[in-house]
Amino acid sequence: MIKGFILIFLLGASATYCIAQHNKAKSAAIIVTGKVLSQADSNLVKELFFDGLHEKIVNNFQRASTNFNKVLEIDPANDAAMYELANIYHTQNQEADAERLIRMAVTVQPENNWYWLLLADIYKQTQNMAQLVPVFDELIRLSPANEDNYFDKANALLMQNKVNEATAVYNSIEKLYGSSEDLSNARQRILIQQGKPGKAAAELEKLVISNPSDLGNYLSLSEIYAKSGKRDQAIAVLQKAALADPANALVRLSLADHYRALNKPDDAFIELKVAFADPNLNIDDKVRIILSFFPQFADYKARAYADELASITAKTHPDDPKAFSVYGDVLYQEQKYSEAKEEYKKALVLNDQVYQIWEQVLRIDITESKFKDAITDGEAALAIFPNQAPLYLFSSIAYAQSGNHEKAIAYLKNAADLETENKDVISQIFSGMGDSYNALKRYSESDQAYEKALAADPDNSYTLNNYAYYLSLRGENLEKAAKMSKRSIELDPGNSSSEDTYAWILFRLKKYADALIWIEKAMISGKVVNAVQLEHYGDILFFLGNKEQALLQWTKARQAGSASEKLNQKINEKKYIE
Repeated sequence: MIKGFILIFLLGASATYCIAQHNKAKSAAIIVTGKVLSQADSNLVKELFFDGLHEKIVNNFQRASTNFNKVLEIDPANDAAMYELANIYHTQNQEADAERLIRMAVTVQPENNWYWLLLADIYKQTQNMAQLVPVFDELIRLSPANEDNYFDKANALLMQNKVNEATAVYNSIEKLYGSSEDLSNARQRILIQQGKPGKAAAELEKLVISNPSDLGNYLSLSEIYAKSGKRDQAIAVLQKAALADPANALVRLSLADHYRALNKPDDAFIELKVAFADPNLNIDDKVRIILSFFPQFADYKARAYADELASITAKTHPDDPKAFSVYGDVLYQEQKYSEAKEEYKKALVLNDQVYQIWEQVLRIDITESKFKDAITDGEAALAIFPNQAPLYLFSSIAYAQSGNHEKAIAYLKNAADLETENKDVISQIFSGMGDSYNALKRYSESDQAYEKALAADPDNSYTLNNYAYYLSLRGENLEKAAKMSKRSIELDPGNSSSEDTYAWILFRLKKYADALIWIEKAMISGKVVNAVQLEHYGDILFFLGNKEQALLQWTKARQAGSASEKLNQKINEKKYIE
């Protein structure tokens, strides 16, 4: 004959213990019915349970759950299976099922500390503070010497704005364990929450006097003063802390924040320098502070501050690539490209696996027209990152500028195979192909490449200008070339090269008066008048009948460095040569 028994867990009370003590039923009861097991069922339960534990260990949670559920089918009051199953549900964020099962478990076995801890975690996750408080009562009952349970209970009460009840818990802590910094900090939070920062400050002032070596109290006190609008008092407290520990980075950073709030950037910078000299201050915090100056780089002081702080960081952290990388970023923003490259290279010696640094190095190589360096650096970068289209693009520019257009095209094809989404990069790739194919006099392929570039980015002024210019040199599709050239000027007004291109196309269309207007604009826009523009100027003047001025401009073009046979022939024969 099987004999049954019933265990009841009431919502809002604390299992059977609380029922006996308080007799408070706040909602519907959960009823767990158990039974006496036969020897065969008992053996099967053990087997299923340990199989479930094994599956849980190997992260096969579905099979583990199946086993634990089978245990509960045979033995409905098996609290261990309830706990394990509740744990699985909790890790999978199935909090309703987890709560139901673990509440059943504490009903069956209210003396198990682990069960109550899991229930507490579930209520924390679901923000159920009302149910969390009685759970901590149970944990306090089971572990009365554990101070943390009292603090957790008080926090749960505070989150319900039950300040008086939380204060009572803190008073109990003091009676049981005496005063402590944690207790003082907790009481300060209550005072601040009650809008009594003065009393909170008084509590901290006592701690500062009783324990002057604990800088955390100074920092907390300064924060309360600052929030109360007493910035000068906050600084005075931190200055005392700095006297106690002059090299403390946290104190110096706090002082810097206060000086910055008072619009005293020079004073803030002095504090930052001291903090940055501390190798124990996390380098990520230093990098974050340095980067915060970037939006202010229009101000020379901000640039100078960032430069010096980055330099200190590099000296303080000589084994961390981040230090040299951020210093390189600062120098790059200051347009000190050679120095930036030197810092980037130091970072790469320490860690060559950071793609962004390689890209910056190549960008500097191209900007400074150091194409041999770009080829060397590009090959080194591609050996590590062979699937990065921008690296092929930068390398192709270097090869093209070095006259190796076949190699440039090969690299651009690799880039095109890799890049299929970024329209700007795709446009640059095919525009570069257009340039190199044109240099190799493979004009049909050049035109096709330019068309692909414009399909990706119809308003790329560089592509429009180059395509138009090369068409005009060949005397092909001049009307189309004129439209593209005019559009490039609209997109990039004041560009001397684009204005020269438009002037030359108008010249080829025999619109000499219009061509004169644009060549003179180009010469005004350009910082330095180049030989090509001077020769074009002479050509236009010649067809406008001003042959003496035409000869003068051709002569200037030769003096500016042009050594073409055609130009010499124009000068010698004093006439335009097609």
